[in-house]
Amino acid sequence: MSKLAESVPSGVLAGALRFAFGLPAPLRRLVAGRPITVDGQRLHPEAQLLLRLQQLSGEDWRTTSPAENRLGLTRSNQLVCGPVIDGVAVRALSADGVGARFYEPTDLPGGSPLLVFYHGGGWVSGDLDSHDNLCRFLAVEGGVRVLAVDYRLAPEHPFPAAADDARTAFEWAVAHAGELKVDARRIALGGDSAGGNLAAVTALEAGEVKPVFLLLFYPAVDASVRRRSRDLFGRGFFLTDEKMDWFLDHYAPSRESHTDPRLSVLLAEDLSGLPPTYLATAGFDPLRDEGEAFAAKLAEQGVPVVLRRHPGLFHGYANILGVGGVFREAVAEAVGSLRTGLALANARQDVQETA
Repeated sequence: MSKLAESVPSGVLAGALRFAFGLPAPLRRLVAGRPITVDGQRLHPEAQLLLRLQQLSGEDWRTTSPAENRLGLTRSNQLVCGPVIDGVAVRALSADGVGARFYEPTDLPGGSPLLVFYHGGGWVSGDLDSHDNLCRFLAVEGGVRVLAVDYRLAPEHPFPAAADDARTAFEWAVAHAGELKVDARRIALGGDSAGGNLAAVTALEAGEVKPVFLLLFYPAVDASVRRRSRDLFGRGFFLTDEKMDWFLDHYAPSRESHTDPRLSVLLAEDLSGLPPTYLATAGFDPLRDEGEAFAAKLAEQGVPVVLRRHPGLFHGYANILGVGGVFREAVAEAVGSLRTGLALANARQDVQETA
């Protein structure tokens, strides 16, 4: 992070960012620079402008140390997450020793579906605060209660600590569904990036009660292979090749663990038991190809899956709710799929009960 970025309050930078996005289109294009096209995809003008402004400000998500990386992600999110979304009550919980935060939309009747959400951040960064506004958005727009999980982070707690906490939180939610005023038969799992990894792994390892839907934003699903998208988009598009190695070295330093399905869920032999899935990738994301390979394997094994590539976006777009419009639209699309998936799960339950 540059001295300029460090010396300017986040609120001031956020205001400047909103001002830049409010400029006339010709001026925005001038600041963003010439269009960027890679692999037949054109970077969306709003995505390009945001990356350019990040570069000009010196605001960067760095990997010098876990502490600095966590601070950088927090500050970066503060710039783009937008005003706090109202219409939802929020309280802290302990899910069998795992920290959590519970979101309840105002006037939502009891017996609603629940989304258990795992934040991204490379298993090293991110927390309940970094994804707070995203969880509020998912709760309000999705008409669901949301349980956000504060799983343990690496390197203090390496693999499989995060996966263990993710499963513990899900099992706790199932056991305490009545207390949470949710329907235990309609619990979905979701997450972004490393959180998407944890959601998929938790679904794979679920016991008697299984999640009914998976909501995955650009998940990390295979640490064993380097795919083409990592070479194409490993520099200049927020998540870099260097950062990916750094995160993995902290979370799973043992190479043997890279083929463990609790990390590389794509390598699991049988994925047929996973629930219907909405999986979104970003065109300019090093993780793009592994996410799409996971969707293809789900489809091959008979799992209903919707794969949606947003060709002009980059990794991390789900947290960008406060500037531009294309990022928020992409998240809203995912919420629509969540609503549909949960409604279909409810219909299946009704059919089974009357059969």
